[in-house]
Amino acid sequence: MSYYRHHLFFCVNQRTDGRPCCAQHGAKSMRDYMKGRVKALGLAGPDGVRVNTAGCLDRCDKGPVLVVYPEAVWYTFVDHEDLDEILQSHLIEGKVVERLLVD
Repeated sequence: MSYYRHHLFFCVNQRTDGRPCCAQHGAKSMRDYMKGRVKALGLAGPDGVRVNTAGCLDRCDKGPVLVVYPEAVWYTFVDHEDLDEILQSHLIEGKVVERLLVD
């Protein structure tokens, strides 16, 4: 059994060579927002949700991206509303948010 029910990894990669990167889309502040929401809803901790920073997940061209484990579901997002939808639908209700999937 897993220590966390869901583990979210937010790519916050910052590239300096001109290629796209998740940091260009405010990935750090979006990660912070999700972390705060998870805590505020009492979902953080053992048998709950863990929100983490990841270095490059090698999908920055689709960014910003986050991946939810153990399901290995990849999402992109634009704003807090997208993250709220991922939180409610996927993490609470167990339903993948199809419109935000990264192919």
